[in-house]
Amino acid sequence: MANHKSALKRHRQSLKARERNKAVKTRVKNATKAVRAAVELKDSDNASKALSTAYSVIDKAAKKKVIHWRTAARKLSRLSRAVNNMQ
Repeated sequence: MANHKSALKRHRQSLKARERNKAVKTRVKNATKAVRAAVELKDSDNASKALSTAYSVIDKAAKKKVIHWRTAARKLSRLSRAVNNMQ
């Protein structure tokens, strides 16, 4: 454990950031699951709505640098392809 005042503060900050990042990653996973579930059920209306939500969630995660921008692009591409192939 850190002893210096600045190191203790940095540790507290890292714990807060970890919680925030975990929440963002969970949101990304849930949005992805929603799109995949709609594609499995061949529900094009729900799939397109879920894709729109997923775009927003994934872009925000990339903007906050929780996930790498190329990872975000790859996820969006694969989800879009799945929805487009379904129709």
